[in-house]
Amino acid sequence: MPVMTSAAELRAAARRGAWRGTTGGHCPASQQANLVILPQEAAVEFAAFCTHNPTPCPLIEITPPGEPEPVRAAPGADLRTDLPGYRIYRKGELAEQRGDIRDLWRDDLVAFLLGCSLTFEHALIEAGVSLRNVERDTVISMFVSNLACVPAGRFHGPMVVTMRPIPKAQVDLVRELSARYPHAHGAPIHVGDPGAIGITDLPGVLPTRPSTTLPSPPN
Repeated sequence: MPVMTSAAELRAAARRGAWRGTTGGHCPASQQANLVILPQEAAVEFAAFCTHNPTPCPLIEITPPGEPEPVRAAPGADLRTDLPGYRIYRKGELAEQRGDIRDLWRDDLVAFLLGCSLTFEHALIEAGVSLRNVERDTVISMFVSNLACVPAGRFHGPMVVTMRPIPKAQVDLVRELSARYPHAHGAPIHVGDPGAIGITDLPGVLPTRPSTTLPSPPN
């Protein structure tokens, strides 16, 4: 799909099933978000988890129970249909993937929109930083680190991070630009040897480009 600049048009394409790709490289003027949907009985604990872990889980919006429209972040959007895909977890395990969740929606479901590091990629590109995931139109690399999140009730576990290979000469620039986006995870949590945070296998990453690691919400 050609690069899209309108978030509303991109959501409409997803709603009609015409777009199932990554959001990387699209809508450079918009805040991008990850979506977590939980039953109301778990929502308070997850809100506490996000509060305790604002870097990997920066809160953009929490919807009222049963409300599929994020009226603050994207008025008119429908969280049941307007994403390119949904992963459905049951008892902590990935059960299925699908293009919409209208038939699964319930009156007790609460949606959490969490900031996404794809938000600031346009700033890096405009500054001359090459981003492999955008150039190849692929999902960004993600890894489970050994950095523990602060637990809250039933929610706990290691931090999942994204990785972008960045030339050493541009690392300070990436730090400076990404730090301006605290609601999109902000500056890297680690630069250099990924083994220092428990990541030992980086297939396809050139050794001449040190990894710049940013936090992501846990799955």
